[in-house]
Amino acid sequence: MSRKPRLFRPILGAVSGILLAIGALQAPTNAANLVETPMFRDAIRDGTLPPVEDRVPAEPSVVTLEGEKRVGRHGGDIKMLIGRARDVRLLVVYGYARLVGYNEQFEIEPDILRAVDNEDDRVFTLHLRKGHKWSDGAPFTTEDFRYWWEDVANNPNLSPAGPPVDMLVDGQPPVFEVIDETTVRYSWTAPNPSFLERLAGASPLFIYRPAHFLKKYHIDHATPDELEANGGGARSWAARHNRVDNLYKFDNPDLPTLQPWMNVTRPPANRFEAVRNPYYHRIDETGRQLPYVDRIFMSQASAQLIPAKAGSGEVDLQARAIFFNNFPFLKQGEKRNDYVTHLWREAKGSHIALYPNLNIDDPGWRALFRDVRFRRALSMAVDRSLINEALYFGLAIEGNNTVLPDSPLFKDEYQLKWATFDPDESNDLLDAMGLTERNSEGTRLMPDGRPIEIVIETAGESTEETDVLQLITEAWAEIGVKIFSKPSQREVFRNRIFAGQTQMAVWTGWENGVPTPRFEPKELAVTSQHQYQWPQWGQYYETKGKSGEAVDLPEAQQLDALHAEWLATKSSDEREDIWHKMLAIHADQVFSIGIVSGVMQPIVVRDGLRNVPKEGIYNWNPGAHFGIYRPDTFWFDR
Repeated sequence: MSRKPRLFRPILGAVSGILLAIGALQAPTNAANLVETPMFRDAIRDGTLPPVEDRVPAEPSVVTLEGEKRVGRHGGDIKMLIGRARDVRLLVVYGYARLVGYNEQFEIEPDILRAVDNEDDRVFTLHLRKGHKWSDGAPFTTEDFRYWWEDVANNPNLSPAGPPVDMLVDGQPPVFEVIDETTVRYSWTAPNPSFLERLAGASPLFIYRPAHFLKKYHIDHATPDELEANGGGARSWAARHNRVDNLYKFDNPDLPTLQPWMNVTRPPANRFEAVRNPYYHRIDETGRQLPYVDRIFMSQASAQLIPAKAGSGEVDLQARAIFFNNFPFLKQGEKRNDYVTHLWREAKGSHIALYPNLNIDDPGWRALFRDVRFRRALSMAVDRSLINEALYFGLAIEGNNTVLPDSPLFKDEYQLKWATFDPDESNDLLDAMGLTERNSEGTRLMPDGRPIEIVIETAGESTEETDVLQLITEAWAEIGVKIFSKPSQREVFRNRIFAGQTQMAVWTGWENGVPTPRFEPKELAVTSQHQYQWPQWGQYYETKGKSGEAVDLPEAQQLDALHAEWLATKSSDEREDIWHKMLAIHADQVFSIGIVSGVMQPIVVRDGLRNVPKEGIYNWNPGAHFGIYRPDTFWFDR
């Protein structure tokens, strides 16, 4: 199997790691330079909304449009499709207003914040923008940070497990200080190098809340009569508070936001409307308040129908539920339906990966999956070249779920170890395990006599996964392993994994396939129940031991110890060395079975929608899919 060229180079350039711009330069701004948004002129005229100079912060974030991007104009609506009503939260992902956020070079810069002072990754002083307001016009101040920290994160009724693990270092929270109305400080006794990275995530750590709105639901701030009037009495106030406090879920139109668009549709619904935030903090260099586009409409459709609807011209911008095998069909409809299809690169460790469940509740299968020889045998029995040629025209990178060639951490062995197609070696490994008995169909038998029949569960959202599994089915049959695929809805799929009922799952690989040593190797250690190879261990970590199971596999324990070392060290050389040790463990232990990576993602763009890059990285974190390309700067030229 040959190495593929470094496909990301034209897009990423040299990935230099996470850097923090301390106090991003701001263009001078005054009221005379600001341009009023046409959508708001009637509201301003009748006095229900103040003029733009009273809506944007005193020091707004000034966006400079460079390269092929051009200054736009206000107006227009973007139509998109979603597969589930819950996907309305993509408005937060794509909108990508963060305290600090990644730019297109994956460097971290202030965004909602005016500046950040970082002292040795241990003390972080956050500076807000004077005059910044929530979407309802209420001031955004350090009281919103105090409220979250003291009244939410450290309130046992609202946060039974205590503050998020991202706010703890060696199990200890920071010292939190309000310096003044626009300055807060978090101080840890040891480094918390991933703090800014978590603030910049696609699903970010929200360390603030609209205190002025939520206090009427909080027992420490509202009277008993107020709690009753707002749907939560003394016994149920916490449940009511948590229901309305959904900055990420974005399903409460009453909750103020700092995102570029506000959801104005209350679920249940199959079509969501989001309108521009009149108090948004970004402006372009000519004084136009962003976003350019007035509204975004997200309509629910079956995931299987979304490619056909996109190809018939029903969307203005779409990537969700579209796959590379849809590209020929989409190209055919471009001229007829007034759109163009770009191809962006994915940056996942593997486009599709298989996850044997090491925490399955069946003792026989648990023993089998925890034997590294079994995982290695399954990996070497995957014909990745056949899958690449059949489904991706040979353009993908074949190998493990690991870092990609454009990461400075890349090594051939991480990509190829136990990932070359060798069914003879696979059979030898299985024989060495004592799995030599077979039934009349040629399927190997487990030590307890059951046939080795693996049900691989999927979220049922992609025919591409089905195609890949079909090719794997044929290959694994040659080594005496029979598999079946079982699609289900995503929530059912996840809940079965979390409960230990799933043998093996298919999902994407590591989200960040192009890390530098400065990125926290969190995905490589046991840190989340959403790591489908060890969900119970991840749950134990996330709940601080209140549920789940403690890690009891030496190699996984070693990964956790290395992760802790990475968090504790300040040395860049030590961080790089730790990354390589963890990558080597994953390549050797095959905790997940990668298939191919670097697959192209079709992006459907309406003719006339400007500032959408022709080339880009389509990645969840870092990237937030469209987020790092700032959809608030997309605009229609007609």
